[in-house]
Amino acid sequence: MKTGQLNRRITLLEPQPFKDADGKVIQGWTNRGTVWANIQHRPGSEAFQQARMEARDPATIAVRATALSRSLSSLWRVETEDTIYEVKGNPHRSQDNAFVIFQVEGQRK
Repeated sequence: MKTGQLNRRITLLEPQPFKDADGKVIQGWTNRGTVWANIQHRPGSEAFQQARMEARDPATIAVRATALSRSLSSLWRVETEDTIYEVKGNPHRSQDNAFVIFQVEGQRK
């Protein structure tokens, strides 16, 4: 992949527990940064095709490898202007260690 193929802005969201007014712990999300990414929607395997039929939007996302992107895990979310993606599985690095690549499933906002 080439840096020029990073053509979409995404926001990386880390899970953060918060307390509501009653003191109850609830799941929230903390914005950790906005980065350029390449998002590829692929029908691919039978599991991906089934996900599309269930109104989920499976995709593969690649971002430049930085301290922030290397800290991503399957607990995080990714957000674009119109979709929220749940990270599925732990991200991995490209062979040249220049990019972090991860699988996601999204739902329109």
